[in-house]
Amino acid sequence: MNLSVNLPGLNLKNPVMPASGCFAFGKEFAQFYDLSKLGAVIMKAATKEQRFGNGTPRVAETASGMLNAIGLQNPGVESIISDEIPFLKNHHLPIIANVAGSTVEEYVEVAERISSYVDAIELNISCPNVKEGGVQFGTDPALAKEVIRHVVDVSVVPVYVKLSPNVTDIVEMALAAEEAGASGLSMINTLTGMRIDPKTRRPVIANGTGGLSGAAIKPISIRMIHQVYQAVTIPIIGMGGIETAEDVLEYLLAGASAVAIGSANFKNPFICKEVIEELPRTLSRYGFSSVEQAIGGAHDEEVETSLLRS
Repeated sequence: MNLSVNLPGLNLKNPVMPASGCFAFGKEFAQFYDLSKLGAVIMKAATKEQRFGNGTPRVAETASGMLNAIGLQNPGVESIISDEIPFLKNHHLPIIANVAGSTVEEYVEVAERISSYVDAIELNISCPNVKEGGVQFGTDPALAKEVIRHVVDVSVVPVYVKLSPNVTDIVEMALAAEEAGASGLSMINTLTGMRIDPKTRRPVIANGTGGLSGAAIKPISIRMIHQVYQAVTIPIIGMGGIETAEDVLEYLLAGASAVAIGSANFKNPFICKEVIEELPRTLSRYGFSSVEQAIGGAHDEEVETSLLRS
């Protein structure tokens, strides 16, 4: 069974990787299994300076998912380059840096600094632009294009843009990213959600709202990837509620070329390894001899139908 996938800047032995923010920088999980088994690793977000994140509580359970408002806590790009990346390089797997910021200038500075140490960049455009009154880069096509173009210009590796689902038209944002020079897409980021404690009558999370992830968002992510796959020519790394090898196959059929597992790592630290080991049997059971053969498979019938009608 051929599990390999070749994407811009990324030669993956298999399509499974941990999602940013749910695997830290890998050191904790390396105690459980050999990280070289992973297709790649997406590091925790990097910003220019160290960030301590939001106040606590900043994580809460929900039905079939979780809310988080960590606030991009990280040690800063220089510490990541000196202390975290060397550890991951010892495991001989592709490294993707998640780049975040509050201004175009911060995005550019972080991307320029870190790109020569990694294999690709995942550009987190779900951050609020402080110069535009807090409007998220990822909800405005013009703002998204601006930051993507600048980051692509300074990066020496391919840039994958992480799309926010909190938009009216996900296809519009995907096309904006492609037009701005993105080599691929990463989708979807978390949905904005809230829980309220009946006793205190206040939000459960100190920040008020948080990002909803986990199995609850999988149908939304599948739908968005299915839509975007039909509109763009660049590859997609899919994520959102993946817990089994069948989930991975569903993402591949929708149009993802690779996947990232997020919240499930908190329930089961072996989840990535287990899904990778199960994937060959799952693909074979559904008649596929490789990962590449499954990508976009849910669109085959649509193509055949349109040919019959023409």
